[in-house]
This record gives sequence, structure tokens and C-alpha cells, in this order.
Amino acid sequence: MDIDLTYSGLAALGSGLAVIGAGLGIGKIGSSAMDAIARQPDASNKIQNAMIIVAALIEGAALFGIVTTLLAVFK
Repeated sequence: MDIDLTYSGLAALGSGLAVIGAGLGIGKIGSSAMDAIARQPDASNKIQNAMIIVAALIEGAALFGIVTTLLAVFK
């Protein structure tokens, strides 16, 4: 089996897992934020700010995973 094909397949799997993980994480954050806002509408600005910051950190981690897998393919 060609070693380059194996790296490409593993990189595609890694990228897919990174995207799925980021989607699940951001979905959980959104769900929890909506629950928190429903309980305390007065704190919605603080909750939304915290939600956006955490979502950006998750997106950064997912992007790092995708870039790492692409580097493995195009080394």
C-alpha cells in the first residue's frame, strides 16, 4: 500500500474528527447559554460575551487540528 495514500486518509479522518468535535462543542455551548439566558435574562450580555469567547477558542482549536492534518499530507 502506498504510504502517501495512508497519510492522506488519516489526515482526512483527523480533519473530520476536528470539525465534528468543534461542532459538538459549539452546540453544547449554545444550548447551555440559551438555558442560562432563559433563567437569568438580566445577565444575557455577560453570558453572550462568554459564549462568543469560548466558541472562538473552540474554533481555534479545530482550525489548529485541520492545519496539522493538512501539514501531514503536504509535508
